Amino acid sequence: MPSFPAPIESRLPNVGTTIFTVMSRLAQECGAINLSQGFPDFNAEDLLFERVAHWMRAGHNQYAPMAGCLPLRAAIAAKVEALYGTCYDVEHEITVTAGATQALFTAVTACVRPGDEVIVFEPVYDSYVPAIELAGGKVVRMRLAAPDYRPDWDAVAAAIGPRTRMTMINTPHNPTATVWTRDDLDRLAALTRGTNIVVVADEVYEHIVFDGATHASCAAHPELAARSFVVSSFGKTYHITGWKVGYILAPRELMAEFRKVHQFNVFTVNTPVQLALADYMADASRHLGLAAFYQAKRDFFRDALAGSRFELLPSRGTYFQLARYGAISDLGDAAFCEHLTRDVGVAAIPVSAFFADGRDERVIRFCFAKNEATLAAACERLSKL
Repeated sequence: MPSFPAPIESRLPNVGTTIFTVMSRLAQECGAINLSQGFPDFNAEDLLFERVAHWMRAGHNQYAPMAGCLPLRAAIAAKVEALYGTCYDVEHEITVTAGATQALFTAVTACVRPGDEVIVFEPVYDSYVPAIELAGGKVVRMRLAAPDYRPDWDAVAAAIGPRTRMTMINTPHNPTATVWTRDDLDRLAALTRGTNIVVVADEVYEHIVFDGATHASCAAHPELAARSFVVSSFGKTYHITGWKVGYILAPRELMAEFRKVHQFNVFTVNTPVQLALADYMADASRHLGLAAFYQAKRDFFRDALAGSRFELLPSRGTYFQLARYGAISDLGDAAFCEHLTRDVGVAAIPVSAFFADGRDERVIRFCFAKNEATLAAACERLSKL
């Protein structure tokens, strides 16, 4: 095996393998039920696969337009206008991306310069900080404290300064399953008013909001829409995380900068899949029914653990459930998750992995985007603790 003959000065010296890969690999090694990484264990409808095959056989197997296939961009525009009342221009304000992570990375790369400050909210999804650091930006962390994980807007106001270039938000929030409100967006709008701050709104779980609540999208907030990249994910919405297709919305001035980077780090996205998704989006019930679909799974999971010694925190959106385990163990959350995986046969994610300083509040994250048989088997094991 060859080895590089010189020292390597890493651009990301503090970054190792993502916790999702670590826990999924451990689950596979141990034969554990994987409630760690956020992907379903069930398929999308056959119709979606049939539409992909249709477009492949019809000869649509070459490069799509850089911004995305027009039918898909038109379908996205129609969905967003119907949900949020905002009309994004198909030609200049919508881009199809290779998943949401690429959209987030490209937005940061397009806007953040060396020395710029970017505000993030911890616990923070693990792709944000490396993107900021690779762009030469400085990360400014705002802490969301257990068990409510609500933003402290006075602290955010104090953190904003002349070097603040961007804030990255995520609602519904991974990993905490909290949901921001219209009041939160109003506060953010007030704090960014009169500045050149760009908002990157990670809204990949936009259709998974529970108990009759409505998703508060930056796309539906005129003041924020004018300064925001809004990111969504077909993988989360249609149970196809492995296809890695998403999209991003932005005013044309921001989108022009986004596409300058997009065309050179991805250029374009799988053509037959884009056309199939455009067909599939014609039935709005497929995304409008997602909240009820996942709320039923949430309730099943919570009911199955009701007699256990886990303390379940509120889950208001996403397909995640946080749990405290202090009544079961004094182990730190990483050690407890390893114990669960190896000895109990259920894999989860330690929430400390989402904090730069490894802050350990003895909270772990389960994913309930699974068949009920999977959830029942996992809960049977967990309830014995």
